[in-house]
Amino acid sequence: MSKKLFIGSSLLSKKQTGSVEFQIFHLTTRVLKLTYHLKLHGKDYSSQRGLWKILGKRKRLLGYLSQTNSTSYENLINQLNIRKLKTR
Repeated sequence: MSKKLFIGSSLLSKKQTGSVEFQIFHLTTRVLKLTYHLKLHGKDYSSQRGLWKILGKRKRLLGYLSQTNSTSYENLINQLNIRKLKTR
């Protein structure tokens, strides 16, 4: 259901579900679900490891998007209410 809402709201066609923006959105929804799960089950270390892996992948995709298309990066950050990447 959330997949359809995002596609309709940002006017992405079904062919663009592999785009970087959609992948970041999908990973963000998985992060939200896992954080809710970990609030209930604090000692579930395998889920915690999965969350770290998802966060790492999302961070890499955000870095790629910020280098290639900064306007799309800014729009996506604002839509999803996530923090910007730290720059060195």
